[in-house]
Amino acid sequence: MGSNYLTAESASDSPRGVLAEEFIFESAPFPECHASTIEQVGDRFIAAWFGGTREKHPDVGIWVSTRKNGEWSEPVEVANGVQHDRKRYPCWNPVLYQPESGPLLLFYKVGPTPSSWWGMLMTSSDQGESWSPPRRLPEDILGPVKNKPIALANGDLLCPSSSEHNGWRIHFERTSDLGDTWNLIGPVNDGKKYGAIQPTLLRYHDDRLQALSRSQQKVILQTWSDDEGKTWSPLKPTVLPNPNAGFDGVTLADGRQLLVYNHSVRDEVSRSGRSFLNVAVSEDGEEWKAALILEDEPGEFSYPAAIVSSDGFVHITYTWQRRRIKHVVLDPAQLVLSDMPGGTWPRK
Repeated sequence: MGSNYLTAESASDSPRGVLAEEFIFESAPFPECHASTIEQVGDRFIAAWFGGTREKHPDVGIWVSTRKNGEWSEPVEVANGVQHDRKRYPCWNPVLYQPESGPLLLFYKVGPTPSSWWGMLMTSSDQGESWSPPRRLPEDILGPVKNKPIALANGDLLCPSSSEHNGWRIHFERTSDLGDTWNLIGPVNDGKKYGAIQPTLLRYHDDRLQALSRSQQKVILQTWSDDEGKTWSPLKPTVLPNPNAGFDGVTLADGRQLLVYNHSVRDEVSRSGRSFLNVAVSEDGEEWKAALILEDEPGEFSYPAAIVSSDGFVHITYTWQRRRIKHVVLDPAQLVLSDMPGGTWPRK
């Protein structure tokens, strides 16, 4: 399979800090795709997303591709929502996570809508070459709903999650045995003052955790924990806008935080706000510096996923016009930061 891999040397018009960019696939057996996730497994990277006729269609499944030897493999469907010979539901929001020890985890959701879906889990012991049979998570446990878990000091996984059946509410799910048993924490909010879903987790040198969430209030929301996620502060706004769209963030090796998000608000004419895709960096999670505009053309560029690889670079995947998944590699040390007065950069 050919590759659109562009290095900084061969793509002189790439912004500073962008080491490479490529599409994971040029064509695929599905017309639409969305909600990608990426993870490093050994010396390779693996990405997953949901694809099918369109979001919510029963034929939507979970697709996977692996990057090794400089090439992404052809997409392969590894999960679907088939219940029996006359019932199939759409799949949603895969999340890949490689624990320090143990198999690669693939969480995803199945169900007719986000307000009625349920959590599923598959594992791989050979870096995504083959997968275990899917199993349904316990009742009321969804797994990480869009963004990756983090490992706590004792090895437990803390999964950022949320529900939409009784208002938009965020909660957290903790497992000490890679998904066999769970502890449910929250919800943090009541879904009335703030409607929040799809949190991403960031950690700080003082052992605090910050969860940033998508909202219905045109702003990214935040909550903090100083006890390894057992309790959380009330939700409050950040300085960053949100067009009711998912985003993701990572804690860099130097302790700074990097966020990939749509710096815009929802346009009620087009009912979107996902044409700007941006990168911002913060030292304290409160003040953010503008770092990069990944996309600023008409259309949808959304639902990013981000990880820090073993070499300290940031790998990002995101939805490109609902037709392809794009992969970008950043060197955070090379990013040029600038102020965002009032949180209004860029304008749209």
